[in-house]
Formats: sequence, structure tokens, C-alpha cells
Amino acid sequence: MKRILSFLIILTILCTVFVSSTLSSAAAFAKTPFSRTNIPAQLKVTASALNVRSGPSTYFKVVGLVYKNQIVDCIGKLGDWYIIHLNNDTVGVASGKYLKPYYPPTNQPAPKPTPKPPNTDTPAPSPDGEISQEEQKMLDLINAERAKTGAQPLKMDKEVARVAQIKAQDMVDRNYFSHTSPTYGSPFEMLKKFGISYRYAGENLAGNSTVERAHTSLMNSEGHRKNILNPNYNYVGIGIVNSPKYGKIFVQMFIGK
Repeated sequence: MKRILSFLIILTILCTVFVSSTLSSAAAFAKTPFSRTNIPAQLKVTASALNVRSGPSTYFKVVGLVYKNQIVDCIGKLGDWYIIHLNNDTVGVASGKYLKPYYPPTNQPAPKPTPKPPNTDTPAPSPDGEISQEEQKMLDLINAERAKTGAQPLKMDKEVARVAQIKAQDMVDRNYFSHTSPTYGSPFEMLKKFGISYRYAGENLAGNSTVERAHTSLMNSEGHRKNILNPNYNYVGIGIVNSPKYGKIFVQMFIGK
């Protein structure tokens, strides 16, 4: 009986210490100051692979993963941790030890918004408005998903497709993966620079080896799936460019007129 009583006393002490330690850690996280000033708009990943967590500590669960040299958008800072926005519309926190400020090069004038001559191995929209087999396949997959929800099918807009192709080529040439282009700015700014008017607009990006795999990854992401199924959109432009890093870069630009 004495041995059982002693064991219960020790167990009670350990539980008290554990709970006290946990509460102290939680209190420390709660007091971590949030800052939105003096932070870079974009960050570059320096680690080979970096966990993105739900809070500013390794105690928090992992909600995403970014890789070396990837450029991510910065929203704010919590102590030594940056709040970043991922390409799948997830917001998380990553250690500042493995992120450094990224500033797009400004020592050269930005190229004029005209399409580059396509590489011989890169599919490009035809000047007479025809689209490639891969672009048609991706459009068919999009419209099949929309049909399931009763949304009207999207039509391919050749001018929007030209802009999507230029964005995809820019991502490969400048080695970035982000909705914000160092050359043309946000998707909305880019569309306006090319003289495209719209009431609604959105953009999906994917890096994958095939159209089917890219489509699956986009449909498995809530933000990208919403763009594909959004009834406010009635036109789309699709750009596909070969990438040494991802296999292919896919850009989907949606507009509603």
C-alpha cells in the first residue's frame, strides 16, 4: 500500500511539472509580438526543405513545405518567425533562420510586355487562335469539373492565353514560383498591362510533369479548386512551358467579363 501511495505521489508531481511547462510555453507563444512593419514583401528559402507550421515554434504542427531558392510572399513577423503565404493559399509560419529577404533585380529595365519567341520544345498558342493538345486537354478537364457543379463551361480566350504563356515563360526564365512576377507584378496588374479588361480575375499555378497530374494537384487545393469552379468566370487562358525544375509549368488565368 505504501509503494502504491509513493508511486501516485510521484506521478502527480510529474503531471504537475508537465502541465506547468506546457502552460509556460503556451504563454510565451501568446506573448510573441506580431509585426507588419520593416518586413520584406518576399522571402527566399535557404534550407533544402523548410517546414511551414501553424505557429511560431516547432511545437506547432506542420501545414506546408517549401524548398531551397523558392520565393514566398511575406505577410508579417512573429518574433524570429515569418508569416508566409504559400502557393496553395495556405498561410503559415516559418523560422527566420532559413529565410532571407528577396528583392527582384532592378538594375535592368523590365522587358516590354511582348511575347518572347517560343523555344522549339515549348508549346505556344497558335497565332490563328488554335490551341495545343495539352491546353485543350486541360480545358476539357476544367470544364468536366465545372459540369459536375452546374457551372457554365469556360471558353479559351487567345489574348489571355498569350498572357498566361508569357507568365509561364517568365517563371522559367527567372526561376521563381509565385503569383507575383518580378517582371509584370500581380496577375491583375499583368492583365491590365496587356490591355485585357475584366470584372473578375484569378490565377492558378502548377508545376508538374503532365496535364493530368497538374489538374489533380490543383483540384486537391481548396483555393485553386474554387478558381476552377467559380461561376463568375467565363473565359480562361492556359500557358504551358517546359521547366527543368518541375517538368512543366502550368499557368491558368481566369477572367469574368
